[in-house]
Amino acid sequence: MPARVELRDLRKSFGDVEIIKGMDFTIEPGEFIVFVGPSGCGKSTLLRLIAGLEDITSGDLLFDDRVVNDEGPAQRGVGMVFQSYALYPHMTVEQNVGFGLKLAKKPPQEISQRVSEALKTLQLDHLKDRKPSDLSGGQRQRVAIGRAIVRNPNVFLFDEPLSNLDTALRVQMRMEIGRLHRRLMNTVIYVTHDQVEAMTLADRFVVLEGGKTRQIGPPLELYERPANKFVAGFIGTPKMGFLAIQHAEKTNDGMAITLGGENAEPNNIVIPLTAEGLNTNEGLTLGIRPEHCRLVDSEQGLLKGEVLELERLGADTFVFIATPSAEEALAVRLDTPDRKLAPGDMVGIEIDPTKALLFDEKGDVIELSQHH
Repeated sequence: MPARVELRDLRKSFGDVEIIKGMDFTIEPGEFIVFVGPSGCGKSTLLRLIAGLEDITSGDLLFDDRVVNDEGPAQRGVGMVFQSYALYPHMTVEQNVGFGLKLAKKPPQEISQRVSEALKTLQLDHLKDRKPSDLSGGQRQRVAIGRAIVRNPNVFLFDEPLSNLDTALRVQMRMEIGRLHRRLMNTVIYVTHDQVEAMTLADRFVVLEGGKTRQIGPPLELYERPANKFVAGFIGTPKMGFLAIQHAEKTNDGMAITLGGENAEPNNIVIPLTAEGLNTNEGLTLGIRPEHCRLVDSEQGLLKGEVLELERLGADTFVFIATPSAEEALAVRLDTPDRKLAPGDMVGIEIDPTKALLFDEKGDVIELSQHH
């Protein structure tokens, strides 16, 4: 049965250094949760705490309302798949998959049946007599997943499972993991750096920064309605652009915003939305996604800038532009991919004001409502 996993003020310190700084959230049975965040944010440490591979410093971890702080991985009923496959080179695929059951002293008939089912599920039955050295990277990773499946875990834990694979194999394995989850409906907790992987597989994201949760929710919700500047900048490739605001005030048409920044000519933009909670102009930032910007001639446009780089991805082309109001190069998705552009060209940029986000000096999003 898939387990419900609950974290109550969960903390982990190594010596004096607190790595996990009080986690509070619940993962529902059968949910596919992905932990995302920059390197060093605590994703893998948190996964190891849930697995029982690290001791919890304080707080409680519950599986189906049972506190499991002092239980080992076997008692918790977790199945783990790591970045390295860690297969036994002298054993066949079949022996590798069944080894954990053999250690647990399960009857030979049961081992045989469960291994056979796992191999069939992962389309490995025709490779059951091969050794790991005769397998491709994707096949080895499937064997590692098979080894976790046979134990019928309550919770599957994946730590960067596809990062050793080439691009084509990653796409294939991503689809297989998604299919597997839909078939088995186990609770899955998955750590990855890969945004596409995360967006494709997750029911919900847990976005971590510095050992804390910054936002939890479905991938598209976090993309379209980030709670803060950190999440807005982290979710999405290329990332959201941030523009410095010199002045903002409510008007009859919504919000009148003057963009600033060092060496920037003041640019005015009216957003047909209104911010109830706006009580200061200090440290405000405007956020805009690449697909909500449009290139125009350099004499026109709200912003002007110099093309730094072009990223041609086949169907999409992104242009990175240096403009004084932007904190970093502003990414713009070209609506005419065949447009001739080169680094050094001067361009104008228009933005869709209805899609812009407003952040306060702490980096929290300011709620904007439809202007009437």
